[in-house]
Amino acid sequence: MVKKPLDVLNRALQTPVIVRLKGGREFRGILNGYDIHMNLVLENAEEIQNGEVVKKLGNVIIRGDTVVFISPSE
Repeated sequence: MVKKPLDVLNRALQTPVIVRLKGGREFRGILNGYDIHMNLVLENAEEIQNGEVVKKLGNVIIRGDTVVFISPSE
């Protein structure tokens, strides 16, 4: 079975993820949704720096063209 990037995102729905953006900013939250442009909806999002929470943001939408990577979080 061929895996596609959106299949991987679909399996990550409702799980914690870390998202790194262009410019180096990182966010952690529950992946609540996405679209074909990789725009992301994170629930209970937090901005993190060096593994530490800098700011609690709540629900956020991240524009897909700013995403460098999405990784599972613990």
